[in-house]
Amino acid sequence: MGKIIAIANQKGGVGKTTTAVNLSASLGVLEKKVLLIDADPQANATSGLGIDVESVENGTYQLLEHTVAAKDLIVKTSSPNLDIIPAHIDLVAIEIELVDKDEREYMMRKAVAEIKDLYDYIIIDCAPSLGLLTLNALTASDSVLIPIQCEYFALEGLGKLLNTVKSVQKIHNDQLDIEGLLLTMYDSRLRLSNQVVEEVNQHFKALTFKTIIQRNVRLSEAPSYGESIINYDAASKGSENYLSLANELIQKNASN
Repeated sequence: MGKIIAIANQKGGVGKTTTAVNLSASLGVLEKKVLLIDADPQANATSGLGIDVESVENGTYQLLEHTVAAKDLIVKTSSPNLDIIPAHIDLVAIEIELVDKDEREYMMRKAVAEIKDLYDYIIIDCAPSLGLLTLNALTASDSVLIPIQCEYFALEGLGKLLNTVKSVQKIHNDQLDIEGLLLTMYDSRLRLSNQVVEEVNQHFKALTFKTIIQRNVRLSEAPSYGESIINYDAASKGSENYLSLANELIQKNASN
């Protein structure tokens, strides 16, 4: 049975989508069967894997509305062993449309249940908010991976996110675990980056991945070519970092 991991942080620009796309591609290269669900109306994970967002007719919106079966929403990507359920800007409307529905927090969980066994990992790229879309993702997931950028406001909002995770555990999904905190955008030349790493390890060492994602120009360039870093530049530092993260994730779950 596949493991569902939400990649979430209500703060924007922390490397959520970069991590969702490149961790998924790395797991695929390591011969795991992976599905990426783009649950962000910005649809950057969709375009980042070379899919024209304007051409998307069915995707995460229909998944949450239960108007199309999950298996019929799956699109193959050019990355080995990696499929995607794409997003479109229409997804912006879903929070308003779900408000009046019964069990609105469980829409994704119910929809994904039928395809969970087809994959080793299902990765959900969450929107930068703690709204109904993210709540659906957390309720559907086995665990949450939290990217934290090595910058000044890194830990701001982490408390709020951890409280949201606790309330989801209490009310909607008592099986939800924290997969780990992932330090991103690390620059070893900056004292601030090193201070953030120290601080996170001081407070959350047991929860923090050993792999740190370093700042890397190739990592920033890859999405504009519609490719993961693995496809774009397999020899780059960014590729090395995400393959290391994928290996760490696989080993961690093998020992559980």
